[in-house]
Amino acid sequence: MGSEKRMSGGVRSACHHRRHRGSIKTALQHVLTGVPVKEEKKDKEKKGENDMVKSKYTSFLQEIREFIPQERIYTDELRRLAWGTDAGFYRLIPQIVIRSGNEGEISGLLRLADRYGLPVTFRAAGTSLSGQAISDSILIVADKHWEKYSISPDHEQITLQPGIIGQRVNEILAPYGRKFAPDPASVKSAMVGGIVMNNASGMNCGTHANSDKVLISARIVLADGTVLDTGDGISRASFEATHPDFLNRIRELRDEIRADEALSARIRYKYSIKNVTGLNLLPFVRFDDPFDIIAHLMVGSEGTLAFLSQVTMRTEYDYPHKASAMLYFKSIKDACRAVVAMKELKNEELGMKNEESGCAVTPQGNSSFLIPHSSFIVKGAELLDYKSLSSVDDPIYIRYKQEVSDPSGLTAVLTETKARTREELAQNLSAIEACLTSFSTYTPVHFTDRPEEYSKYWAIRSGIFPSVGGTRQPGTTCLIEDVAFHIEDLPEATADLQQLIARHGYDDACIYGHALEGNYHFILNQSFSTDAEVKRYEELMNDVKSLVVDKYDGSLKAEHGTGRNMAPFVKYEWGEAAFEAMKAVKQLFDPKGLLNPGVIFNDDPQCHIKDLKQLPLFQIDNSQLTIDNSMQNGSATSNSAAQHSAAQHSAANCQLSIVNCQLNKVHCQLNKCIECGFCEVNCLSCGFTLSSRQRIVVQREISRLRQSGEDEERLALLEKQYRYPGNQTCAGDGLCSMSCPMNINTGDLTHIIRQESLPKGSLGYKAGDFAANHFAGVKSALRPVLSLANFGHSLLGTKAMSSITKSLHNILGIPLWTPAMPLPIDNSQLTIDNSMQHDSTTSNSAAQHSAAQHSAANCQLSIVNCQLNKVVYFPSCINQTMGLPKRSPVVQPLVNKMISLLRKGGYEVIFPKDMDKLCCGTIWESKGMLDIADRKAAELEASLWEASEQGKYPVLCDQSPCLHRMRETIKRMKLYEPAEFIYTFLRDRLVFTQTDRPVALHITCSMRRMGLADTIISLAKLCSTHVIIPEEVGCCGFAGDRGFTYPELNSYALRKLRPQIEASGVAIGYSNSRTCEIGLTTNSGIPYVSIAYLVDECTEKIE
Repeated sequence: MGSEKRMSGGVRSACHHRRHRGSIKTALQHVLTGVPVKEEKKDKEKKGENDMVKSKYTSFLQEIREFIPQERIYTDELRRLAWGTDAGFYRLIPQIVIRSGNEGEISGLLRLADRYGLPVTFRAAGTSLSGQAISDSILIVADKHWEKYSISPDHEQITLQPGIIGQRVNEILAPYGRKFAPDPASVKSAMVGGIVMNNASGMNCGTHANSDKVLISARIVLADGTVLDTGDGISRASFEATHPDFLNRIRELRDEIRADEALSARIRYKYSIKNVTGLNLLPFVRFDDPFDIIAHLMVGSEGTLAFLSQVTMRTEYDYPHKASAMLYFKSIKDACRAVVAMKELKNEELGMKNEESGCAVTPQGNSSFLIPHSSFIVKGAELLDYKSLSSVDDPIYIRYKQEVSDPSGLTAVLTETKARTREELAQNLSAIEACLTSFSTYTPVHFTDRPEEYSKYWAIRSGIFPSVGGTRQPGTTCLIEDVAFHIEDLPEATADLQQLIARHGYDDACIYGHALEGNYHFILNQSFSTDAEVKRYEELMNDVKSLVVDKYDGSLKAEHGTGRNMAPFVKYEWGEAAFEAMKAVKQLFDPKGLLNPGVIFNDDPQCHIKDLKQLPLFQIDNSQLTIDNSMQNGSATSNSAAQHSAAQHSAANCQLSIVNCQLNKVHCQLNKCIECGFCEVNCLSCGFTLSSRQRIVVQREISRLRQSGEDEERLALLEKQYRYPGNQTCAGDGLCSMSCPMNINTGDLTHIIRQESLPKGSLGYKAGDFAANHFAGVKSALRPVLSLANFGHSLLGTKAMSSITKSLHNILGIPLWTPAMPLPIDNSQLTIDNSMQHDSTTSNSAAQHSAAQHSAANCQLSIVNCQLNKVVYFPSCINQTMGLPKRSPVVQPLVNKMISLLRKGGYEVIFPKDMDKLCCGTIWESKGMLDIADRKAAELEASLWEASEQGKYPVLCDQSPCLHRMRETIKRMKLYEPAEFIYTFLRDRLVFTQTDRPVALHITCSMRRMGLADTIISLAKLCSTHVIIPEEVGCCGFAGDRGFTYPELNSYALRKLRPQIEASGVAIGYSNSRTCEIGLTTNSGIPYVSIAYLVDECTEKIE
């Protein structure tokens, strides 16, 4: 195998970097943050070392600024802290964070790091679980700029950059009946780079279709900056010429491993089940070609060998027919025995097929590695123990718990089968049900082939980790471990594992995972606040090591990566010969030990219990709370403070209590966050400033510093640095909650922070309160401003107007004008007349409506609607103020168009009284004036309640964000935005004629949150034969008025829109939010208007 010096030099070099971590941090504190450090003058040797490190990093920074824009280099305190976490339970603060943009930049960065001897770590989505995506040196991020892909003509291969999300790959392949083979639970958030470099497999792909088995070629950047594409002949030839010794060493290792029959046999045995402990040795057994070996060595290497810039993988056949069942057993052993039995079910006829069956074949067509997985009838079997079921409030578990004194035996197995035809699916189900007759289940076996049903099961399974983490005791950290056993050992090994965890006192731990592959995850909610707690965890891991390795010869890491977590145990699991082979590979690829040091190879036997992540609690700061001034100040008739009645004080205290409760609710939600990163896929500003996860990370530290009072200077620095990236560029759209299993809405955190910045008595709060109390006048005052902007546009022209207003925006911070800016609405053009406004004078008093009458009216709501055809229409304040832009494709203001459309559908329109004074409160909520927002919502509710005759008629609002907030605060009426109202009530009252004109559709974030995305899509398809929904365009980023004040957020959010619009030939786009439409128009090159215009164009009244 070569000399010891040759094989382990890189590992020793990595250890050297770890020993001097403290000196690096000390030296860099000054160079990167400008904060002076206290030097240890007595230790001259250490001072000299610090100066040397400081000089290296200074030189590195100076040189990278020549080819990396400054805005993609982070050395400030805030963003280094924000990037110091991943989904695991370790925290390391990087000294420099670099957002890479292309392969050339990576090559340059690695050459410089090599020259200066500086450690580097690569990162994609940061959903890794074992500490492999964090660094205390240089962190290079490859995410939002690395999303390109290409598909082969036969759709059987796909080439991907590392920053594209796994679920996005599935969406790309779906039209061709193919899918991305690896399917980790984090596939909706994890990126391809992390999936491949961790060899993540998941719930269905097992070992037959993990990244290693479906990888065809890889394009990598080596530690010296060399780029190699193993699938490109020219690149291979060039590498042969420049790196002959490298290739010869690969061949030597291949031959040495194969010559050692015991080692070769062990490699085959270890990889017969899931295993990612250490580096991947299987390529030396599978492949002859050194380039294929190099490509496959990348799989599971966790960034310790090279940077993965591109990968080509086989796609997998996506079965059109699927069925799943949640099977419940009364003991975990019975559940495991059933899994073992189901694993043996095969359809031999299907196993004879090749491509159609999804068999895994090596690029060389080596038949010895053909794996006829399609012959297996059961494709997935996910085990969930009783703690897992409890964490998601499983109704069957709740029922069982009420029936027995000890529910700890209840175990569920989420089972899935797939087929090409319905007949084949029925055969599969019959075979599974026959197999299960030998077992006693708590509930009858019931499979469902309805996607809306089984998708809920799998969503629960995917969210187990963060869900369990969300139920942990406040202040504790959530850990997840990942082991695998051979399937024949599963029943006994599972029971042993459960007993071992209980023996160490982890009463709230849960076991779940891919039972069909013998792969389990177990979650521990652990405090590391005392040495005793750290020791408890250490003793647990030592016992786990003995159980998995000594008793069952399983895998200490099955799919989550070795990371720092299992680095001390790699040699213990694999043995001397295999470990030396791994070190030889590391030495060859990374001779200086600069790539992700401390990961996989770590000579510190306690590295897995160091740098553990704390999750400090959020606390309410009562001094920052604001309550409505109207409850604080005396009335106009009061002459002195003594005239404030007890009732007024009581009302103020009551409101303060309500605000306290609201804040406590938000903080309780935030405290459940385990920093998994699932939210980031929906976070608008992720990749631009801070992500939703990073906002929580930073605010946790700010909260801790406030509570401890230990470093006021650092606290002030973080608060200052947070303002723009954390507060001002947060859209607050709440989409992050849709991908968070705990439904944590970071927008709520932003609203609280904004509330703190506008304390009671501040000028901003007083202005907001004044605007709320004089809202009709404020709206009237805005109209001349819009007229003035239009006059300037007419006088100067678009180009000059844009240039001048952009300069004023940059210098003075005034809202940015765009050509999409609307004209003021002309009240004389509106078709509203006084007779349409609700008049309650015919009613003597509200008391005349008895409770019984209310109940009867509500019960007969649908009948009354059919008979009377009345609707209460509340035009949003935006649409009451803003008219059409200068060059609009439509001629009528939206209010008129809505009235016309409603009348076409046979509806009488009712307007609430004094509606020019009404607002849903979104304006104030977005600014952090939550109490004023709620007050405006209450005013609106009272007016709508009266206009709808106590909920008898439905209420329509023409702006989806406004309607979303109305639904959040108003619960006693039926509330609709335009698309849902039209689709629900007008669809059968109008004759639709589809246009052949292609139309673009934007689904607002509020529509997504209300679950109405499919509704607006269906409505658009009734109107057009060609509806285009631009890909990867979520929230538009206009966020109320932030598109005017921070237009860069809007531009970043819609950066992928214009090319798709231009390629499609669309002339007009549609949505259902006026402010969103302004931003969409500005950034797409085409006008966007309300979908009501499209419906009106494509419909006729039924005669």
